[in-house]
Amino acid sequence: MTQFTRQISSYIKSMRSVVGISKFGNWLMFGSMIGFVAGAGAIAFTYGLNLCTDLLFGQLAQYQIPTPASESVGVEGAVDMSRRWLFLLIPAVGGLASGWLIYTFAPEAEGHGTDEVIKAFHRGRGLIRRRVPILKTLASILTIGSGGSAGREGPVAQIGAGFGSFLADLLKLPDKDRRLMVLAGMGGGIGSMFRAPLGGALFATEVLYREPDFEYEGLIPAIISAIVAYSLYGFVFGWGAIFDTPKLLFHQPHQLLLYLVFGFIAAGIGILYVRIFYGMRDRLFKKLRIPRHFRPAVGGVLLGILAFFFPPILGTGYGWIQLAIYGKITLSVMIVFPFLKILATSLTISSGGSGGVFAPSLVIGGMLGGAFGMICTLLLPDWNLQPAAFIMVGMAGFFAGIAKVPISALIMVAEMTGSYGLLVPTMLVAAVSLLLTGRTSIYEMQVSHRADSPAHRGEFLMDILDKMRVSDCMVSAKPSRLVRENLPFKELLRLVTRTDYEYFLTVDENKQLTGLIALDEIRHIMLEPHLDTFLITKDLAVPNPPHVNSNDSLSLALNLFALHTLDELPVVEDNTLSVKGVIRKKDLVLVYTQTLIKTEKKASGDSTTKTSSTKAAFKS
Repeated sequence: MTQFTRQISSYIKSMRSVVGISKFGNWLMFGSMIGFVAGAGAIAFTYGLNLCTDLLFGQLAQYQIPTPASESVGVEGAVDMSRRWLFLLIPAVGGLASGWLIYTFAPEAEGHGTDEVIKAFHRGRGLIRRRVPILKTLASILTIGSGGSAGREGPVAQIGAGFGSFLADLLKLPDKDRRLMVLAGMGGGIGSMFRAPLGGALFATEVLYREPDFEYEGLIPAIISAIVAYSLYGFVFGWGAIFDTPKLLFHQPHQLLLYLVFGFIAAGIGILYVRIFYGMRDRLFKKLRIPRHFRPAVGGVLLGILAFFFPPILGTGYGWIQLAIYGKITLSVMIVFPFLKILATSLTISSGGSGGVFAPSLVIGGMLGGAFGMICTLLLPDWNLQPAAFIMVGMAGFFAGIAKVPISALIMVAEMTGSYGLLVPTMLVAAVSLLLTGRTSIYEMQVSHRADSPAHRGEFLMDILDKMRVSDCMVSAKPSRLVRENLPFKELLRLVTRTDYEYFLTVDENKQLTGLIALDEIRHIMLEPHLDTFLITKDLAVPNPPHVNSNDSLSLALNLFALHTLDELPVVEDNTLSVKGVIRKKDLVLVYTQTLIKTEKKASGDSTTKTSSTKAAFKS
């Protein structure tokens, strides 16, 4: 660690000592730092990607890939037929360079990136190797810049998340805070890159789970980070929405019937997309008998062949969405576009290439919606339909279903298009798509709920102990454990030698609990001369000892064990002090351990079932 880094670390630690990390002041400072780095990383990534794309396609292949209205390059483009053969070469070379970089230095940088951040949160204690964000950035620039069908959210998510993990390590923060910093970095990177600060922050907290659930503790850090990152990115590249869209409003309820039908179609194509995506990885590329370094190059060769006949599949595809919104793409192209984009994305990322799945998913959903809207317009000319509306609804609805992010997908697309006028139909399509896709998700590392995440295992087990009763692991109190409170010390010693109990309970003439005697206390005085002549058990007992009822929760018993440093607790009748039995700490720990094992087996079984169902679906 350099002297400068030590000075920075010392300064931050001194700031942290002023208020706790959980305080708003510190989250404001740390969230802003993470957001600044995430925004700067997004800026650097954008410049690098634009440079690579312009060099390989703009100058070398003489093909201008269409871009959205927010970018300086025009949305129109044409192919120079004399150099079209380079489409067969450029993606392969980019895949080769990306594969060498990834598998030589950081294999976890393969794929779509966001999954690795999710994995780090749930199963990696929020730890991300410092080299990963840098290598992910370079590999993604090579992949996407050479025409790979991938998005930008994976790289920028790992840039921000990687710095959040690094900052937490620098400050020696606990795992819980490191995980929140990782979420802050992901929210900042995505929020800046897509000019959707609220959507990016929500995405970071929602994408972790397959069922409707949020990592709500990370929302404020992610929002702070996204504000700073978006402000920095907007200062450099401008403040407008990514897409230029007409003013579209929903004011005809009967059109909801069409959106309902489209929700079914989006869900069906979404399931097909996920099956092809992971099926191609497991059934094709992983079975190739070649080193992993060359698999992205094979994917690049196949992508180049596909692009030779259909160039629009190259790159993120945002420019083609813009052209579709402008009404400059024919129905026939819109119909084939989603299916070819699914193949292109699978060839790019499933082969080991580096890039996100957000952009391709938006393109697939948008083109699917546009095709459906144009068909409905032809069949129902009197309904005054606008295909552009279906494009915008399709982007959010499709991604919501396959990524399990209904709220953040809706907000992000609204921010990217600068329009909330289609909120109602978008909500409908997102809900239908989410419900019909079931557990199918493009993000493998998601878990179902917070209770299934190793990050919350302790909270989950306390919830389980809350639901379990003391009676579930109580043992009966044998008469030899109960002693009269006026029993002479000599008789108590004889009782001790005939039993192996660690604790004895003193009771009065009504068999009511009055005290507790620990064997250690007896050992301290048993060899003292003359004490045994006048001592009775009441003199040795702790009066009014902590106790539980049989209907109390095991979590209460666990807290009492910790608070009083005891190994056993008496169990008494409800509303009385009549002794029913005892509960031992070792029995409670056994229940705790068994619950932990069952939880791990369940999580492992869910993962195995998910993988098996994906393979079986691909076979079918």
